[in-house]
Amino acid sequence: MSTDFADAAPRKRGRALLIAGISGTIILLVLVGLGVYGLIARPHENTPAPAPTASEQRPPASTPSGPSDLMPLPRTNDPIRYARAVAVSLFTWDTASGLGPADYGQVVLSDADPTGTETPGLASDIAGYFPASDAWRQLTGHATTQHLTIETAVVPDAWADAVAQDRSGTIVDGMIAVTIDATRYRTGTVSGQEATSEHPVSFTVFLACEPAFDDCHTLRLSELDNPLR
Repeated sequence: MSTDFADAAPRKRGRALLIAGISGTIILLVLVGLGVYGLIARPHENTPAPAPTASEQRPPASTPSGPSDLMPLPRTNDPIRYARAVAVSLFTWDTASGLGPADYGQVVLSDADPTGTETPGLASDIAGYFPASDAWRQLTGHATTQHLTIETAVVPDAWADAVAQDRSGTIVDGMIAVTIDATRYRTGTVSGQEATSEHPVSFTVFLACEPAFDDCHTLRLSELDNPLR
C-alpha cells in the first residue's frame, strides 16, 4: 500500500534564501553584492571575540548535540561529508520516539555558525524541513518513520561562479555550498497495514569549514526543493 501521509508544511516563500531559485547574473549580484543569504560578513567580523576553538564549538564526538539518543554532526573539514550528514540528520526521524521536530532539528542547529550571526536564520530554515504540528500529529497516529537516500551531493556551478567572480572578498575562504539531491522515504501504518511513500527532495546546504572555522558548521539552508544549481 502506498500513501503520501501528511506532507510538510507549505514552503516558506520569501525567506532570506529566495536567491536559491535565481540564476546567472542576478545570483551574483544578490549573493555577492547584497548578501541576501547572509553569508557575506566574514565570520570573525561578526563578534568581538575570536571564533571558538574546535573543543568549544561542540561537545566531544561521543556526546550528542540535542536529545541524548541523537548523534551529533561529524567533526570534519570535508564539506561534502558534512553536508551529507546534515541532510541525513534533517530527514531521519521516528514519530514513535517521543521526540518532535524541534528535537531532531536541534542536531543541526547545535552546530550552527559559532559566531551566532546565522543562527536565527538557520532556525527558520530548519523549520521548513519538518512537518507542521498538525501534520506531525497525523504522522504520529500512523507511527510514521522517515529516512533519506542521497543520490548526489555536489558544489553547484552557481556557487563556483560566484566565488570566481567575487572581487570584493565577501565570500571568505572556507565558505561553500553543497547541493543535495535525494529521495525521502516514509513508512507507517494505515488501517492496520504497512504503507510507504517516497518523494524526491533537493536543497542546498551553505556551510563554512577551515580556515573560516576549525571544522565545518552549517550557516544556512536553501528553501526545500529550491536548491542552488
